[in-house]
Order: sequence, then C-alpha cells, then structure tokens
Amino acid sequence: MERDFPHAMLREIYEQPEAIRRTLALYTAQEADGLVLNAEFFTPLAHWGNTHGEVLIAASGSSRHSGLAAEIALEDQCGLAVDVEYASEYSLRGDFSKDLRNPSVLVLSQSGETSDTLAALREARRRGQKTLAITNVEDSTMAREADLSMPLAAGREKAIPATKSFTCQLTVLALLALYEGVSLNRLDVATLAARLRELAAVPDELEAQLPHWETQMAALAGKYREASTFLFLGRGIHYAIAREGALKLKEASYIHAEGYPAGELKHGPNALVSDEVPLVVLATVDLSNEGSVLRYEKTVQLLRDMKVQGAKVIALANAGDEEVARLVSDCVFVNPAPEHLLPITEVVPLQLFSYFMALELGVNVDHPRNLAKAVVESGV
Repeated sequence: MERDFPHAMLREIYEQPEAIRRTLALYTAQEADGLVLNAEFFTPLAHWGNTHGEVLIAASGSSRHSGLAAEIALEDQCGLAVDVEYASEYSLRGDFSKDLRNPSVLVLSQSGETSDTLAALREARRRGQKTLAITNVEDSTMAREADLSMPLAAGREKAIPATKSFTCQLTVLALLALYEGVSLNRLDVATLAARLRELAAVPDELEAQLPHWETQMAALAGKYREASTFLFLGRGIHYAIAREGALKLKEASYIHAEGYPAGELKHGPNALVSDEVPLVVLATVDLSNEGSVLRYEKTVQLLRDMKVQGAKVIALANAGDEEVARLVSDCVFVNPAPEHLLPITEVVPLQLFSYFMALELGVNVDHPRNLAKAVVESGV
C-alpha cells in the first residue's frame, strides 16, 4: 500500500532512489558486458572541454554545493582545474580575465530559470566560452541557451528545500566525471565499468537505509530542538555536504547553521561551540582510498578533541564504526560506499534532520518564509 506522506518534502526524500534510477537510465545503457555510458548524451561533450583542462562552475544555493562536490571529483579523478563561483558574483566580475582564461563553463540549476545563474550563462556565452547546463527542466531557458544540456530525471519537486533534485545533480555530475576521466585517458574501460556498477548500486542502498534514518533523525530533532546554531563540518568532498546540510537546516527550520571544512573549526568557529551550538560532523570513510583514510583519521582526532572539550556532536559514520560512536553524543550510521559516491547517501539523513527540526519548530517545511523554488528576480 502506498504511503500517504504528510509533506511534499518527506515524499520527495523518499522518491530519491527511484529518481536516481531514472537519471541513471537516461545516461547509461545495458550491454552484454554491463553498463556503459549512453553515447547519445556523452558524445557531444567531446566539444565542450578546452585544451587547458579548465572548468568553471557557476551556481547558487544547493546547486552550488553539488558544484563543490563536482570540483573535487573532476580534479581528483580527471586532473581538471576547476573553480566554483557563486553565479551572482561571476556575472558581475567584469572583463578583466577574459583574455587570460577561457574555461569551459558548467551552470547548475534545478529550475533552469534562476536569474543569477542565467546571467552567468549569458556572460559565459558573451565571452565565447563553451557552456553546459545541468537542470531538472529539459526545456528550461538554460537548457535551451547553453551549448549542451544534461537534464535530470528527478521529476517535479514541489517542496522549496531541494532534495531529490540535489541527489540527481550529484548523480549526473558523477557520470560527467566518469566521462571526462575516460576521455582524458585517466580511467580505463574496466575501471569505468566498475564505477558504473558502484553508481548503479546507490538507489538500493538508499532505499534500504531510509526507514531507519527517518526514525533516528526524528528522535534527534526532538533532542536538539533547543539548539540556537549548528556547525556542520566535513573534509574533501564531504565539505560540500556539510554546506548543504547547513543550508537545508536554515531554509527548512529557520535555525542558524554554517558549514565549514573540519580543519577550520579551531581557526575561530570553535569559540561558538557550547551546549546551545552542537556540531554535525561527517566522518564517513572509504577504506580503499588512501586520501579518504587520511581525512578520516584527522576527523577522528578532531572528535577526540571535541569530546575532551565537552562538545555536543552528531556524527555521520560508516555502519559499525564503533570508534566514532564512542567519541560523539549521537552517531548516524551510513553504509560504506566509494568516496566519490558517499555524498549522495550521506546527505539524505541530513535532509531528514532538517525536515524533522522544521516539524519540531512548527515551520511550514514545504513553503518556508521568504523563499521561492526558483529565484527569478535579480539578486542584490
């Protein structure tokens, strides 16, 4: 029997596994030897990259956070040089750099109509830069005006806080990184096939974990409802999810939150940490990835320090990670996954936490005050 969800946001959180499956079906094809990239979408991308391997990502809000994750994936997996700009800033930078740099430009927007991101796209086209748009609306203005378009298959998203459009953005960006890795001879065919299998496993992993996360995050929202501020911390690709978790909490529940690189906590923000200002720390790890293990070890040391300090900490950690669980006030387990795919799963409990915090505080979570699904007027 189909569940009757009380809010669009919760329904859309639960729709994420199927939305990711649809998006993967759009960009991959099943052949005798396994999944391959769909040539219909990826062959035209051969004309998007530039000879210097420079990419500029322009986006706003949650879309910018998916861009931050893409920056890590494209640099680490493909060797590209990536900058992520606020769309509202990029379109107003002026012409000083146009003769010095000529990056390929990627714009990210759920609606494809966001004024600041559309202005960034038009500025890039005015400069003669090659443009690619990733949006959730196939016939949006950005999709039409960019040189190339990669639509999502998230389906309509009614709640203002982005959930399934965000994880579908991460999915398409992961596929883009795989394509670029192959085209630049950084990944061989066997590695590509293995990575596609890993990506195809994500929807089932999400589906299996959602019910427990829902129960746990509802309880944590009740426990932490009196907090005045949250600091979200992550390293590497997880910093993007720390930023997204903080934004989701702000927009859904009206609680102040900020996302920081975990190593920056002691460079000022730690002065805020108190009973009223808990930490949310992303401490997941890919044990097969040397860099991920190094970042994890640094994060565990930070958790030890925070325990001595008496900080209240919610941590996201690999299922069964008892070391992290012993060091924190509350631990949310996430099934192990490859480093570059962990963001897709670990953001979901943070979405649920924001949802339940909103309910605790009586906020209309589908329609928070002062916000719109698409910012279609010029920002200030």
